[in-house]
Amino acid sequence: MFDKDVYQARRRQLRERVGTGLLLFPGNDDCAINFAHNPYPFRQDSTFTYLFGIRRPGLAALIDADSGAETLFGDDATADDELWLGTQPRLHAQAERAGIASVRPLSEIEAVIRTARSQGRTVHYLPAYRHQTTLDLARWLELPAASITAQSSVALIRAVVALREIKSAGEVSEVEKALTVTHAMHLAAMRMSQPGVVEREVVAEMRRIAQCHDVQEAYAPIFTRRKDGLHAQVYDMQLAEGDLVINDAGACSAMDYASDVTRTLPVGGRFNARQRELYALLLSAQLDGIAAMRPGVRYLDLHKDVSTAIVHGMCEMGFFRGNPEEIVAAGAHAICFPHGLGHQLGLDVHDMEALGEDHVGYDDEVSRSGQFGLSYLRMGKRLREGMVMTIEPGIYFMPALIDRWRAEQRHAAHICYARFDACRDFGGMRIEDVVHVGGESARVLGPHIPKTVAEVEAAMS
Repeated sequence: MFDKDVYQARRRQLRERVGTGLLLFPGNDDCAINFAHNPYPFRQDSTFTYLFGIRRPGLAALIDADSGAETLFGDDATADDELWLGTQPRLHAQAERAGIASVRPLSEIEAVIRTARSQGRTVHYLPAYRHQTTLDLARWLELPAASITAQSSVALIRAVVALREIKSAGEVSEVEKALTVTHAMHLAAMRMSQPGVVEREVVAEMRRIAQCHDVQEAYAPIFTRRKDGLHAQVYDMQLAEGDLVINDAGACSAMDYASDVTRTLPVGGRFNARQRELYALLLSAQLDGIAAMRPGVRYLDLHKDVSTAIVHGMCEMGFFRGNPEEIVAAGAHAICFPHGLGHQLGLDVHDMEALGEDHVGYDDEVSRSGQFGLSYLRMGKRLREGMVMTIEPGIYFMPALIDRWRAEQRHAAHICYARFDACRDFGGMRIEDVVHVGGESARVLGPHIPKTVAEVEAAMS
């Protein structure tokens, strides 16, 4: 945990932003794999972690925005619990570390909320992403479960986003701790990605490294030589000489701050001429994008600029024809770059996505596009000092997408389909780093993970 002053300051700022009413925060509970005493590894709700820092199941909290009163609801372990689990920390002691004086049994929260609502007070809560949380909220608020998401508080969502998207020095340090483990995971994957190795063997080694550091993965790794998807998470293919493998993997810190790094690996340790040319273009576009990141820049514009740089290079290689800006404006580039440039990162790998991407990545100035490819951009609004972002351009040759667009003659004036068809066996490549937006520039966080052609080949030798 951070010092209790950190959590107290965060809760005070949240009260001031929302202004009035009760702010309700359910924590996460254990989630059973196949029976109650066989749960998945516990992960606390990220906003609960941000505001209270207590990592244990079965908690909820109320903050009174009018009076400033704060109450943690939960129960200490029973004697039977401790027979199996050993002595557990007392909830009052954990509450004190978070700067909270009032602790009550979880069973009392329903009556407290009922009394507040009978007095006409507003109870603010965030959207639920777990069914159990939805059911708890429905019971406490005496509402139909089907209405819980629709009645979540936009005022509270906006206040939480405004606070969580600006990372303190302590939070940036946690992200860098996660990236230190991620660095070791990626180096191991580079060494192991040789002909004859099965994907799951590499994934197992990356997971072993995370477990040796006693941390969880930030997400299930994407380690794949497949040519037909961006996020394949089945690890059953054997690597072959000349394959390109996308390794998108990251660890959390001990305090659950995430990391998210992608590298593209040539199986056998050497890029061939065609791979090298396209990889160099992709890396140049990514580096230019990082250099352009500063407060006030709209991430939507940065996405378009990076896309234009990729298209410009691919025009010279014969994949597109025409003006690169016009090609991007029309959306023709999405045949090979069909996703967004990046997203916020923090306690979640897609930070605060559970609150709604449009609340997190867009605002009154910038709204989400409906154009194919561009519609997947998770972050479009202006960068602010203190944000932590990923930047992850890609180039892919997906046979099904090429065939569908060619059959429709979509963007036929701009796309040289014969050239794309000749690369059906290419696969895809993506390069991703975690970037902190400073006052006038940005810096890539964490230890340097090889990404130039020469660095990757040397690491794989």
